[in-house]
Amino acid sequence: MPEVGIQKVGIVGFGAMGSGIAQVCAVAGFDVLVRDVEQRFLDRGAERIAASLARVVKSGKLTEAEATAARGRVGGTLALADFGDRDLVIEAVIEVLDAKKEVFGQLDAVCGPATIFASNTSSLTIVEMAATTKRPDRFAGLHFFNPPVMMPLVEIVKAITTSDATVTALRDFVKRLGHTGVVCTDSTGFIVNRLLVPYLNSAVRMLELGIASAEEIDQAVKLGLRHPMGPLELIDYTGVDINYHVANVFFEEFKDPTMAPPPLLRRMMLAGHLGVKTGKGFYEYDEKGKRKT
Repeated sequence: MPEVGIQKVGIVGFGAMGSGIAQVCAVAGFDVLVRDVEQRFLDRGAERIAASLARVVKSGKLTEAEATAARGRVGGTLALADFGDRDLVIEAVIEVLDAKKEVFGQLDAVCGPATIFASNTSSLTIVEMAATTKRPDRFAGLHFFNPPVMMPLVEIVKAITTSDATVTALRDFVKRLGHTGVVCTDSTGFIVNRLLVPYLNSAVRMLELGIASAEEIDQAVKLGLRHPMGPLELIDYTGVDINYHVANVFFEEFKDPTMAPPPLLRRMMLAGHLGVKTGKGFYEYDEKGKRKT
C-alpha cells in the first residue's frame, strides 16, 4: 500500500489515458476515483481496465487476486464535488486549454488547500492552467505516455510557480507507481514531444515530396535507427488529429516552420483519416486496430 503522503488519487477523464493512469495507480495500491461526464464513459473505462488487467494476468505479471484487488480500488463518479478528499488530482481530458482551465477552476473550489493538481497535457502551458487556481505552487504537469501501463516514463513539469515540495511529492508518487520521472521546465512540448514533433513532421513532408513511400520511410527508421515503430505508423497510432493539433500548438508558441503541421495532416484530418481509431490513416486497419496488409 502507498506510504504516508499521496494516498487518494483523483483522475478527471476516463478515456484511453485516464483509464491507463487509473490502472497504474490502482495496481500500485492507491485509492482511485475517476470522473467523466456520462455513465457510459465510466462503464467503458472500467471495461478497458478489466480487459487490460486480464492481459496482465495472462502474462504472469499479476495474479488474479491482485488484479481483482486493483479493480476494486477504482471508483467512478459524475461529480467533481466528490473529489474533496483527494490528495492528488490528475486531469486527463481533451487537449483543449479552455476545457482544462474550466476543470481546474471547478476543482479549486472543491478540493482542500493541500491537494496537488496535475495536468496530463502533452503540449499546453502549465502555468496558464495553474493561474486559474489559488494553488499555483501545488500545480504541475504530470505527463504520462500512451499506454501508461506499458510506457514507464512520466514527465514532471515544473512551472515557474510550482514549489520544490510539489516536485518532490510528485517524484515520490511516480516512483511508487514503478515508473521513472524526469523533471523539466514548463516549455511547450517538454522533453519528448519537443524532439518528436519536428521528427514526425519531417517524415510527413518526406512523404509529401515523394521521396519515399510510407512503408519505405517507416521501414528505414525501424531498421536504420532501431525504432520499434516508424514515424507514420506512430502518427496513425496516436491519431492524425492529435498530431495536427500538437504541431499547431508548437508553431503558435515558437513560430518555427519545422514545428508547423504539414498540409497533408490537415487534409487527412478533414477527410476523417485519423489513423487506427477510424480504420484509415497512412495505412488501413481492421476493426480490432490491426493493420491490413
